[in-house]
Amino acid sequence: QVQLVESGGGLAQAGGSLRLSCTAFGGSLGVTAIAWYRQAPGNRRELLATVTRAGNTEYYSDSIKDRSTIARDKANTAAYLQMTNLRPEDTAVYYCNIPPPSDPTTGFNSWGQGTQVTVSS
Repeated sequence: QVQLVESGGGLAQAGGSLRLSCTAFGGSLGVTAIAWYRQAPGNRRELLATVTRAGNTEYYSDSIKDRSTIARDKANTAAYLQMTNLRPEDTAVYYCNIPPPSDPTTGFNSWGQGTQVTVSS
């Protein structure tokens, strides 16, 4: 099973930008779609965006739509989530995973540690 490791989070000011990375270890991302999720304290994990094997964006949640971009590199070793115009409500732990076609809101792999994003006002 390919292991996905998230990175790129940190502390940002409202209105700023961050680029989150999802790196694959022990395998390639090339055979699967990839999704980004986040979970804020006390909230359920939220599906944010998905990108197909071919690099086509399939979905953006309303919460990040129009200010975020999901992408994957051509070598299929990493996927990214570029977020702009950050808001305090974007504060959460961000995860990447393989979205099962039957229910993309869940993840196929075990969840990793994620990367913390904290946005100050």
